[in-house]
Amino acid sequence: MSRTAFKLMGFLATLALVFGAAVAAGSGFGPLRDDDRAASADGGMDEHGGMGEGEHGAAQPLRGLAVSEGGLTLRLSGRSFAAGATAPLRFRIVDADGVTVRDFDLEHTRRLHLIVVRRDLSGFQHLHPRQLADGSWSTPLELAEPGTYRVFADFSHDGSARTLASDLQADGQVHSRPLPPVAPVATVDGLEVRLVGATSRAGEESELSFTVSRDGRPVALADYLGAKGHLVALREGDLAFLHVHPDADRLRFMATFPSAGRYRLFLQFRSGGAVHTAAFTHEVAG
Repeated sequence: MSRTAFKLMGFLATLALVFGAAVAAGSGFGPLRDDDRAASADGGMDEHGGMGEGEHGAAQPLRGLAVSEGGLTLRLSGRSFAAGATAPLRFRIVDADGVTVRDFDLEHTRRLHLIVVRRDLSGFQHLHPRQLADGSWSTPLELAEPGTYRVFADFSHDGSARTLASDLQADGQVHSRPLPPVAPVATVDGLEVRLVGATSRAGEESELSFTVSRDGRPVALADYLGAKGHLVALREGDLAFLHVHPDADRLRFMATFPSAGRYRLFLQFRSGGAVHTAAFTHEVAG
């Protein structure tokens, strides 16, 4: 046998050994199942699209951090607005094939809630768009000041809660506001709203209770969205989204904050025939 042929046979034998070792190593991990792919695409979220626990009990990311989740995508018809002018905001929720989703579950008296807030956590709006015949959604929207705004589409589809988010831009010179300091009292429309005894620690369930008064006297509250109030919490920085509802008869909420830091709380309630929004800066301990 020639020296060249001998070297070629040695190379082929070595290649076979390397290939066999790779197959054996791969078989130790097992195939990627469909549910593994789904978990990877959803970022490890639970069936409700919120904070779940992974294999080792680690907290998973919150809702509202991505435009797509669970095979659904928020698709805006436009992203640019003129600051101070009212214009229609149109959007769709589409599936993995790009088909418009038409069926939504009734959640808190509505099929879809739309939250809009500037990136510095000012200019909060809670809107209820109208669904059109083609399955798309539309609502009048005014972005009062220039800046980048985060828009959250909060809904439930086939029994799973989802919050999809994207950005809008109001052109002009931006003057960002610092987050207001932590304070237990907010005044809105002549009403005093007090956050009572709120101490929160990351990863632990905490109670957030509010009272509403005028001139020192309690104010009667009417139902709003099927309860006495509505609370949205947004984390400073990435605007991670928490949406919680209270006990049936009072403004008491149970919430679990995923990390230490500051959050902006937006409490909405109905009194005197109008919906009021009180905002608080809330510090969560580590």
